[in-house]
Amino acid sequence: MPPKLTFIAAETKEAQDALHNLQKYYKNVALDEADIAVAIGGDGTMLETLHQTYNHGIPVYGMNCGSVGFLMNPYRPEKLLERLNDAHQVEIFPLQMKTIDEKGTEYDAIAFNEVALLRQTRQAAKLKISVDNIERIPELVCDGILLATPAGSTAYNLSAHGPIIPLSANVLALTPISAFRPRRWKGALLPSHSRVKIEINNPEKRPVSATADSTEIRHVASVEIKQADSHGCTLLFDPDQNLEERILKEQFTS
Repeated sequence: MPPKLTFIAAETKEAQDALHNLQKYYKNVALDEADIAVAIGGDGTMLETLHQTYNHGIPVYGMNCGSVGFLMNPYRPEKLLERLNDAHQVEIFPLQMKTIDEKGTEYDAIAFNEVALLRQTRQAAKLKISVDNIERIPELVCDGILLATPAGSTAYNLSAHGPIIPLSANVLALTPISAFRPRRWKGALLPSHSRVKIEINNPEKRPVSATADSTEIRHVASVEIKQADSHGCTLLFDPDQNLEERILKEQFTS
């Protein structure tokens, strides 16, 4: 029996046209009935789909109708079921973010790309960085800082001059954003089991927001981040769209 598919498409005309075309040939079922989710759009749509399917435990196959599509396969409506049957699987694990704001309210969110902290005003943020309950930097003066997964290391992390991480490396990238002091600190690679805590020094005067993918919490006082090792998501790729190879290839592009 062929797998039951649910299609999740971006609102762009290109993605909506692709969705309409696919639904001519393949039945579109509700998410809670599906065996596989098909994301139609760009990498932003893929991230949204991963968040929507996270608690459903079904794999996600992306079809690129966006601008970048690093996490996507080419859009081709023909032989989709055969492509799904031949696809290879990549398991990725999100970051779990727990924040406490200035009023003491707690928030939880997950991130498949990165958790980023950013200054909210013209004044630089002042952050205390601890890893596994050991203080590593008492005060980082900066625009912000981010912790990126391997899958997300080619996104915001790369634009902030962080390292590209192979999927099999089992490390996370802790990357400063426009660090002022310590001037020479370029960030760190941490084991994937690390627990990172970031506390905001003087948050009333220097407010900071925390973002886990598209979830933003403003006026945070502290943020704790760890990888969700026991609960991941499965991405499906065509044999010629190997994600590990694409991430490695990014390290040799100019």
